[in-house]
Amino acid sequence: MLKAVLFDMDDTLLDWSARSIDWITYERRHLENVRAYIAQTVQPIDRPNEFYDLVRYYSRQGWEHAEQSLTAPSYAEALHKALIEIGVPEECIDREACMHAFGWDLMDGVRPFEEVHEVLGILRQHGVQIGLVTNASVPMRFRDQELRACGLLEYFSECRFAAVDVGYLKPHPKIFQAALNCIGAQPDEAVFVGDNIEADIMGAQGVGMRAVLRLVPNGKRSDRHIVPDAVIRSLHELLPLLDVWHTGWR
Repeated sequence: MLKAVLFDMDDTLLDWSARSIDWITYERRHLENVRAYIAQTVQPIDRPNEFYDLVRYYSRQGWEHAEQSLTAPSYAEALHKALIEIGVPEECIDREACMHAFGWDLMDGVRPFEEVHEVLGILRQHGVQIGLVTNASVPMRFRDQELRACGLLEYFSECRFAAVDVGYLKPHPKIFQAALNCIGAQPDEAVFVGDNIEADIMGAQGVGMRAVLRLVPNGKRSDRHIVPDAVIRSLHELLPLLDVWHTGWR
């Protein structure tokens, strides 16, 4: 019986190919908001470029460690370390307030793939539960802003997980298990869809789920021999697969 379909977020549901700015430009714009907040509530940051560089350094350091340990990196932690090093007293730093000041939002040009709303609607219409698992270093409550802007948040009201909230990155089994537990499904009752052959496909298969690889331009390759249960280029192609694997789901 098909009980649930779990999705990766970026380059699976959200198409980043037409984004109008790069991450560094986006990040700097939003770190200006943090700098303004700190200046208003604590003290001015007189060396803004050094502050921006420190945030990027600690963020990159967190991701490098995560690649080896699969312990989820934390953007809030990187921000916290950068503020301390730039001279802001630690006791004056409110991480949650700084993250809110950052103002996480949908990057210009990022939008859902054109078939996403239709396919999610069909799944929900037939009683299939829908979940989301993303390797994000910011809590899901901030990435919710992107889902809300795309009209997707309503589909994932019950089950959505960012890696930093669980403590582990895909392909670690704990983040997949957290989603399965939340949605009340056994691995053989769920299918995972993602664009990353190692994080999504290897991870989902590692806990016993079928895993579908969505091919996107410039998708990440792997030296490991990982064979997805199916390969698709559009979520429209997912539905016939579910018909074969779970006869009678619709």
